[in-house]
Amino acid sequence: METTPPARPAAPAPDLRVEGCTALVHGLSGDDGPDGIGFAEDVDVEVSGGLITRVGPARDRSEPRGAPPPAEVLDGRGLLAVPGLVNCHTHAAMVLFRGAAEDVDVHTWFNGRIWPMESNLTERDVELGALLACAEMLLGGTTTFADHYFHMDAVARAVEVSGVRADLGWASFSSDGPAGRERGLDFALRQRGAAAGRITTSLAPHAPYTVTEPDLAVVAEQAREHHLPVHLHAAETLEQTRASLERTGATPVQVLARTGLLDVEVLVAHGTGVVEADLPLLAQAAERGLVGVASSPRFYLKAAHGTTPIRALTSAGVPVGLATDGAASNGDLDLWASLEVTSLVQKSLGGEGDPTWMTSRQVLHHATTQSAQALHLADPRSSRGAVGRLAPGFRADVALLDLSAPHLQPVHDLAATLVHATRPGDVRHVVVDGRVVVRDRRVLTVDVPAVLEELRPRLAALTRRDVGRIQTYRP
Repeated sequence: METTPPARPAAPAPDLRVEGCTALVHGLSGDDGPDGIGFAEDVDVEVSGGLITRVGPARDRSEPRGAPPPAEVLDGRGLLAVPGLVNCHTHAAMVLFRGAAEDVDVHTWFNGRIWPMESNLTERDVELGALLACAEMLLGGTTTFADHYFHMDAVARAVEVSGVRADLGWASFSSDGPAGRERGLDFALRQRGAAAGRITTSLAPHAPYTVTEPDLAVVAEQAREHHLPVHLHAAETLEQTRASLERTGATPVQVLARTGLLDVEVLVAHGTGVVEADLPLLAQAAERGLVGVASSPRFYLKAAHGTTPIRALTSAGVPVGLATDGAASNGDLDLWASLEVTSLVQKSLGGEGDPTWMTSRQVLHHATTQSAQALHLADPRSSRGAVGRLAPGFRADVALLDLSAPHLQPVHDLAATLVHATRPGDVRHVVVDGRVVVRDRRVLTVDVPAVLEELRPRLAALTRRDVGRIQTYRP
């Protein structure tokens, strides 16, 4: 007796479908290896529960009878979908000091400008600055950032309101005493997983030149005990590396190794002072998936710091993510500019005059997969979630770009267009965790005029430099 097989239950309707776009996809074979970057045309990106569930050929728009439609649809025709950009190192609220410390050497930048002004900060100042920064990043297609600053509960509130994703760490100095370390640990444990999982947290000792080796060792132990990453500045300049050798007999990276910080998950900001002797230590940590470096190339050019040795780090297997640093040093939070400058500088300086090095696809790989790896957000199986790719199982963080503007046409190579021609204003829609937070170039979650109205009367007090200084810079 023949029986009719039971009907297969219909798949639940997606929460969001981006229809008919071109998409930047990973995992293609070719010159860039198994994680090579390519572009698929006329695809749908489907999202359920904040996760990407499908990236594939556009479905027949006539829905099967009885199949529920998606809750929300974005028309992607004529648009390019890319993974939301990841800003691996910034100080979001430093937008408050944008343009207030220009054309000075690093000693004056810290001691004469930034650290005196930062002594004026209140928690509300930081919240307003962070809201403004979140809006700026979202409008430019940046959906994740790693922040290292003060009054971090205020930054967490800005992340919650704006809908962005962030890894947050409360900066500490040895001059704060044990209370500073404990404050950072308390924050990291309280806020881990907040904002519906969009907030991850790190411990954030400032740097080896402001935090003693015994204190760095305590932070490493805290990180091991509580399974927290560490985010700190290290080897920011060759001057710092030389000063560390004179003071301690070790480079900043060697200090990280002997204090145990290369035995836990660590994000090293800048690394322009990384030298050959550091590479084996970094390679050993990278082999265990523990270390990443964040590079902010525009800041280095402004400050005459040289550049992160990306070629040497890549050869050592160290993931290098792209960043902006704070707007007080970089001028803005534009990661598209970081992409282009990375390519240009690495070809001329970091690549020793090799125009075939740091191709557009290589830069995009740093801005997506490697940026996620540097933040320890690259594994979909992890409780922290994964970003940096448009693929099933990854968080639904997507930027949709309109490439119709004159400065982008004609398009012969989409990768080159993205790296060398795209600007923040080309971003039309942004999705974070499956939620549309920018639509038609308008941020939906932050009332920017209201933020600016409250902020303007506070600027005169914020930029005073005669009140105090949070630290003294001595490399």
